[in-house]
Amino acid sequence: MNVPLWVWAATIAAMVLILAVDLVIVDRPWSKSKGPKEFGIKQASWWAAFYIGIAIVFGLGVMYFGNPTSGAEYFAGFVTEKSLSIDNLFVFYLLMTAFAVPKKYQHEVLLVGIVIAIVMRGIFIVLGAQVINAWSEVFYLFGVFLIYTGYKIVRDHVRGDEEEKDFTQTPVVRLVKRFWPVTKDYHGAKLTVKLDGRRHVTPMLLVIVAIGVIDLVFAVDSIPAIFGLTQDAYIVFTANAFALMGLRQLYFLLAGLMDRLAYISWGLSAIMVFIGVKMILHALHENGVHVVEVGIGTSLTVILGIMTITVVGSLVKSGIDKRREPARVSGRDEGATADRS
Repeated sequence: MNVPLWVWAATIAAMVLILAVDLVIVDRPWSKSKGPKEFGIKQASWWAAFYIGIAIVFGLGVMYFGNPTSGAEYFAGFVTEKSLSIDNLFVFYLLMTAFAVPKKYQHEVLLVGIVIAIVMRGIFIVLGAQVINAWSEVFYLFGVFLIYTGYKIVRDHVRGDEEEKDFTQTPVVRLVKRFWPVTKDYHGAKLTVKLDGRRHVTPMLLVIVAIGVIDLVFAVDSIPAIFGLTQDAYIVFTANAFALMGLRQLYFLLAGLMDRLAYISWGLSAIMVFIGVKMILHALHENGVHVVEVGIGTSLTVILGIMTITVVGSLVKSGIDKRREPARVSGRDEGATADRS
């Protein structure tokens, strides 16, 4: 899809405006109350619905002003990136817990993280597009990388590596601590404060640094995935941006459901493997090998199907576990009573 420069500029400007309005409404700088208020479930629900609605309207616009194929590519990319963002939210949740970020400041941390993520992914998209244009065989590399990523997602989930990781002791965070003293407590949303005549950094800065590093890792995973669905840089960028823009609202909406999405890692793994195989088949086809190519319609159907099965299966499992819990508690209580007798 041939997109003029003014459309790129208008799209980016509209995204910046939406994020600015979001920040102003949430933080309410005109309010007399001191500091931001906690982000509630109801507020998060409205904003999450708003961002998803904008993403859908934009996709319909791509179909109308562009073509149906481009629209399908956008929706496939958006669903894939949104699915990956749910897994990202779990890591954000662990990070917020590790740094004990006060809930009323979490939405500010997430907003900074989203801006960093959009910038990083924009850079990766430009680099990725250049590499693909210069060397089509890169699809083999991307395909193998995505298959390995799918394997790694399941392996880490089974091992519980993410839960055991100490985000407060990552190499970059330790590097910051080496050069600047860190305050024990948060000082509002300030990144640095002056104490006893010496400049200190606050835990808020460490959280943002940690999120920046995580965003970099996520970009390395997600950009090859969406390039496996479309090589249109405009669609790749907008699908990523719209998936990320509602991320902080989705965080607060799903914070209480993190433990209920038991199969999310398996679903994401299946999507990564599927796209990886699709990329390898595409590379073989480009090099004259007669293989079956997976169309964008099939890709969208498979991705939506996997995520639907994953979410429904997770909720069903959660419901079964919840019903079994009273029975287990009752059994333990009866056993304790018998022991006392």
